[in-house]
Amino acid sequence: MESTHWRSESNEPAPTKVSPVDDRLTADTALRRVRRGESLLYTGDFHNAKQLVGAMARRLPPPASARSPLDAFRAERRARQLEHETLSRILVALDRDYRLALKRAPDVAEACRQVWGEPEAEQTLVSLKTLTGMLSAAEWRRKGLDVPGLTGKLHPHYGVYLPTRTDYVELLLSVTDVKGKQVFDVGTGTGVLSFLLLQRGAAAATATDCDSRAVACARENAERLGLARRFQVLETDLFPPGKADFVVSNPPWIPEPPKNRVDRAVFDEDNRFLLGFLDGLAAHLHPGGQGLLVLSDLAVLLGLRAPDWLEAQFAQRGLAVKWKRSAPARHGKAKDKSDPLHAARSKEITSLYALVPVA
Repeated sequence: MESTHWRSESNEPAPTKVSPVDDRLTADTALRRVRRGESLLYTGDFHNAKQLVGAMARRLPPPASARSPLDAFRAERRARQLEHETLSRILVALDRDYRLALKRAPDVAEACRQVWGEPEAEQTLVSLKTLTGMLSAAEWRRKGLDVPGLTGKLHPHYGVYLPTRTDYVELLLSVTDVKGKQVFDVGTGTGVLSFLLLQRGAAAATATDCDSRAVACARENAERLGLARRFQVLETDLFPPGKADFVVSNPPWIPEPPKNRVDRAVFDEDNRFLLGFLDGLAAHLHPGGQGLLVLSDLAVLLGLRAPDWLEAQFAQRGLAVKWKRSAPARHGKAKDKSDPLHAARSKEITSLYALVPVA
């Protein structure tokens, strides 16, 4: 075994200056030290460590005031990046069995094995912020999530997009002519869209995702739901080989660079995924087949896309909209007036486009 293994969801290099700290450390002192480039290895009480991180977060500056939705979005991303860079410098050490030797620490070993596999070192260093996120995800995975229209619970994995926004799921339920059809699900995540269509009579679904965690998550959920015989998932970018009657995708909806692995479910730099989907769609449809694209208009509301940009991309690729159904956003941030992006999010619309090649 290696002596120490550093874990980061953002591919950040291992810290070079690590100093042990304990419960005597104040949030103000911690902020001064991490701003000087130190990483602080917490050795005291687990709950005190979490309180320290929370107190540090409250001392960070809020997003700068903005005159436009785009300015607000940029300011919010800068603020979140500063928060990540600051709070991720509070570290904890796990032993060779992923045990956390802090007072009042929970058992974190199962959550760590779910994400990382078996230990590869005598000691694993990770930010407390990342570890608490993993613990929260492990609880979601254990309890499962109810999804509108799905019979049985969905059990999401850490790092895979959590379908707590139900507008896009409910839109897909309006598709009624799925019995006996072949389905491709491009960028499947948990597999939820495939499962909804399979439970409503689709003959088979082949899903893809470029992330190994999503592939494992979708495969496990298919087994739990009794759909494994009609479902397969491949770790690949965009389309599987062959053609289908329905090719469905709920791609990342913000055309900006992701800052970490989890971000890739939301951020699609230069529209690479979306345009790749549109480029290859016609070639992967059976005659009479349809592409089912679910997409939020938040990028338009933020000023990251022109209002007519998407329709122009359809036309350039010889695709026509056979029908379109839309729903207003009902997630929590759409109603939170304290959210810096509330002006845009309160107007957000998610649409389901049925796309067909132009004859």
